[in-house]
Amino acid sequence: MNRQQFLTCWQDEPLPLVAILRGLGPEQAVEAAELLLECGFHYLEVPLNSPSPLKSICIMREVVGERGYVGAGTVLEPEQVDAVAEVGGQLIIAPNCNPAVIRRASQLGLISMPGVMTPTEAFSAISAGASALKLFPAEHVTPTITKAFRAVVPPDVICLPVGGIQPDAGQMRSYIRAGANGFGLGGGLYQAGMSMSVLRERARAYQQAWRECAESR
Repeated sequence: MNRQQFLTCWQDEPLPLVAILRGLGPEQAVEAAELLLECGFHYLEVPLNSPSPLKSICIMREVVGERGYVGAGTVLEPEQVDAVAEVGGQLIIAPNCNPAVIRRASQLGLISMPGVMTPTEAFSAISAGASALKLFPAEHVTPTITKAFRAVVPPDVICLPVGGIQPDAGQMRSYIRAGANGFGLGGGLYQAGMSMSVLRERARAYQQAWRECAESR
């Protein structure tokens, strides 16, 4: 999916948050997908360093269907893009900017969100065909730096801070005012071994924080 197509899709998203489920196992895939959909999440990521990630992605794709998007994180090589596509994955998310991974995702029509921390990486990712940019880690890509990114990155490129984002409307608001378009949620949302009841509580907390942030913008 090219960046213009993704921009149109993302602008219609009522809860512009990506759920990162690092450590999720296939045995929790159905329940996790169902409860996240109930909480308004439509973008679900299973990092490839999770147990049997491709199996989890396949299971979650069946649950989500046309109601959202499911894919992989920590995608580091083009061959991994092919593997994710083979099980129906739609998202290719990475902690780094590897043009070969981005190009392969683009060739397959998938949503590509490479991780960038500098303008050089950002423009390399854009040139390779990234659908959006993952500003990572957000602990270093602060709202001030996000604003600097936005001064040069084209306005049709979605930028999502990832790393250390809490269910805190004030924190979210500071990034949104700096030009962020949403967030990726990692350990604050899900941690390996977590019960589904805790995941539901955290998902609802993020949903409420986003609503408060959106209402006060």
